[in-house]
Amino acid sequence: MPVFVVTHRVPDGWPRENAPFTFVTDGVEQAVAQAKAVASDKTVTVASANIAQQGLNAGLLDEVVVSLVPVLLGEGIRFFDHLKDTTIELEVLGSSRGPE
Repeated sequence: MPVFVVTHRVPDGWPRENAPFTFVTDGVEQAVAQAKAVASDKTVTVASANIAQQGLNAGLLDEVVVSLVPVLLGEGIRFFDHLKDTTIELEVLGSSRGPE
């Protein structure tokens, strides 16, 4: 499955032959556009809080799926911080509970 990585610069040694990664240096909008073109009628998934925030601010996301997982190390990025004046309407579509 192709992966589009949003970055400021392409890492040394890339691109590599047969790697499923495409590095996109001109913003999340271009990364999503490229992913949609490749995906055709399939779903495009955005991962990471930072990229999701950029996608929400740009109006690119139709749906947000939140998985709550305890963090043992590090601070992480708060998912709904750093949003512009973007109106977000959330609707609970379902929930499940993992083993205790």
